[in-house]
Amino acid sequence: MVSTLKRFKARALARPEVRKAYDDLTGEFAFLDEVLKARVASGLTQAEVAARIGTTQSAIARLESAEPKHSPSIATLQRYANAMGYKVEIRLVKEVRHASVRSVGRAQKRRVA
Repeated sequence: MVSTLKRFKARALARPEVRKAYDDLTGEFAFLDEVLKARVASGLTQAEVAARIGTTQSAIARLESAEPKHSPSIATLQRYANAMGYKVEIRLVKEVRHASVRSVGRAQKRRVA
């Protein structure tokens, strides 16, 4: 039996504007997943991480949340990671954009000529 939440999600994601907003957050949620996995793997609570870096448990909760109003600095992320025995690595990855049929056709014509 499909849960109510799964049915709701399927109906919501069928709407193009909801699907776009959901897809736009994929990277952010993947990052938050890594953050939470690191803390769990370190065996520390939010309060223990907070004590190690000199902040409050609620500040750590905000850092680990998807709250759009909170964007921690790189220095804060480094202190958070170091408190758990991790380091922060930041990379820029070229985004792959789907070419339109028209632009693909032009590129093929240029190669033939």
